[in-house]
Parts: sequence; structure tokens; C-alpha cells
Amino acid sequence: MSWACGGAVCECRKGRALSSILYKLLQSEGPEPGPGPGPRRLSPGCACPSRRRLVLKWPHISCAEASAVLAKTLAFIHNVPCFHALPGGDQVTLVRRCWAPLLVLGLAQDKVDFETVEITATSILHTILTSGPADTHKESEDLHSASAADIHTIKRFLNKCWTLDITPKEYAYLKGTLLFNPELPGLHCVGYIQSLQQEAHQALKEHVKSTCTQDQSRFVNLIIALSMVRCIGAGVIVELFFRPIGNDNIDDKLVDMLCVDNKAPAAEKIST
Repeated sequence: MSWACGGAVCECRKGRALSSILYKLLQSEGPEPGPGPGPRRLSPGCACPSRRRLVLKWPHISCAEASAVLAKTLAFIHNVPCFHALPGGDQVTLVRRCWAPLLVLGLAQDKVDFETVEITATSILHTILTSGPADTHKESEDLHSASAADIHTIKRFLNKCWTLDITPKEYAYLKGTLLFNPELPGLHCVGYIQSLQQEAHQALKEHVKSTCTQDQSRFVNLIIALSMVRCIGAGVIVELFFRPIGNDNIDDKLVDMLCVDNKAPAAEKIST
């Protein structure tokens, strides 16, 4: 079975008629009779990871763990003196664009795993039959789902980090490299931010060289992990870990917390 999706057409649906019962219900049309005698067969659901939707199996536990990691991530940013030397606008830009990969890196460091379950086509069909097609979109929003492809990307990164058994110092250097991203649009002190990223990158390289003399590929594997976490967008993190507990505008909350000197209220604001 192919999981690839090419263009706007899912590979799983190539050669499949668009007159399935579920499709007709979504289009508010009645099901057409089949071309021959006998009952019409329901076509199977799409198995592409980009179309399959998953939700947290234990949302209260997983969301609480993610909130705790987010508080630690904010504390890390607060404790970086070079960050506070930047103009306020640059601080806001860096936090808004970098908090999600920093959080996922924190999940790996704290060994936080999570389980998901799939939203089945049967449950969607049941909603249409009992509530009507108009309520289907509302239910999908209420379930706070993410695509199977996005979940796979996060899980693959976590497993990569756990396989490498990254040390606390290595995590710190990786976070510094992620935080100081000079390629973000709208930054003013691009040169200074670039020098900070290069400094963190070089510190990581020298640390690995001095502590892992027998593993010459470790630094390359750490950089590969860094490229993997950069592919994880903030939208899927919000949908998965924060929207279920009512934190839709997590970007704005993080920016507000930059002005909070006391770390305890910051952690409390994340969880509320």
C-alpha cells in the first residue's frame, strides 16, 4: 500500500471512484446506485500519513508534561545573557519562531514520550449520520488532531535523540544553535545573532571532539538531529499539546512571559 501523496491527489485514491457513501454524504448528495446488481462496496479509508488524523491517547498527562517542558524551555531562554542583550523586537521574533523546536528538543531531553490513537473513518461517518455533514468539521477541530505524518516526524526525532543518548551539555549547545537563528525574517541584529549561533555550533563541535574521541560520526549525527527538529512546525505542537487544554495563543503567552522576572508565575501561566 502506497503512503505517498503526489500533488493534490492521494495515491491511495488513484483509480478509486469518488462516489463512495462517505463522499456523497460530505457533498450533501444522496448515494447513487451501483452500475450492477447487488449492494455497493464501501471503498477503504485513505492510509496516507498526511491524511490520517491522530489524537493523544492520554491528553491530560501528555499536555501537562509538555507544559512543564515549555516552562523549562522559557527558563533556559531567560538564563542566556546574550539573549537579553538583543533588542526587544529580535527577542520576540526568536521566541515566536523557535519555541516549538526548542520544546520538542526539551521533550527528548526529559525523555517525555506520548501515545496517540487514530480517528477512524467509522467515527466520522457516525457523526455525519447522527449530526449532519456540517458538524464534521467542528468535531475534527474539537478532537485536536495531528496528521500521522507529523506525529511520525516528532517520534522519529525523539528516537534519534534517545538512540544518541545526548548529554545535558550537548542539549544546551543544540538549544543555543536553535534559538539564535539569523535566517529568520524581520531581525535587526542579524550579524550578532549569526555569531551567537556559530559560537554555539563551534562549542558543540569542540565538546564532542574532546569527549567522544572514538565516535567521529557523533557530531554529524547531532547536526542531522538538529535538521530534523527544525522541520517540526509550531502549528502541530499547539494542536497536539496546548489546544486541548485551552492554550490556543501560546505565542502571545510566551512573549508576555518574557517580561516576567519570577519563573514560578511563568510556569503557572503555561498550565492555565
